[in-house]
Amino acid sequence: MNQLFYMLWRGIAIGVLVSAPMGPVGMLCIQRTLNKGRRAGLYTGFGAALSDLIYCLITGFGLSFIEEFLERNHDIIQLIGSAVLIGFGVYIFRQNPSKRLSKAPDASPDVRKDFISGFLFTFSNPLILFLIIGLFARFNFLMPDIQFYHYIVGFLFILAGAVGWWYLVTFFVDKVRAHFNLRSMWLINRIIGVIILGFALVGIVSSVINLAS
Repeated sequence: MNQLFYMLWRGIAIGVLVSAPMGPVGMLCIQRTLNKGRRAGLYTGFGAALSDLIYCLITGFGLSFIEEFLERNHDIIQLIGSAVLIGFGVYIFRQNPSKRLSKAPDASPDVRKDFISGFLFTFSNPLILFLIIGLFARFNFLMPDIQFYHYIVGFLFILAGAVGWWYLVTFFVDKVRAHFNLRSMWLINRIIGVIILGFALVGIVSSVINLAS
């Protein structure tokens, strides 16, 4: 029972901390919540949470291989992930919020597309494995005396922690949504698009410098 509780609270903590850094997927989630309604943002977050869980599983069951692979291919992976971010950044920058505001915020959004894009957006950045490895070490998540079914509980609560985080984020963003007019939405699209492009450009410059040196 003590081991189950041990894995439960550590799983929730890891799930929240993996999702909490407000990187590109967080910006995308906020943008969709404001433009398309909470449901769209929530399913984007759910897709990101599933991607985080898969990376946690990969880390848990193949830690030594993952560390070696990342160290060997860090710059190439970052370059590919940054190229994907550029595409998303340009897409968001060019979006016209008036097309969304003319509809009710929860009027049959394409939740499948939101979920898949949230998943792919997060999965395209495997460098998150470095954060997961650090969190696993910090919380002593991988212990030799922990049974297999304890790990199942732990991974399920990692997913619960990540989903809970996106639930709270979309809840608070949706509450302030009514205070934004069309011009505000337009500016937010461009600001978030520029921020995502900034993430991408920093990653590309860093990767090119490291590959050239």
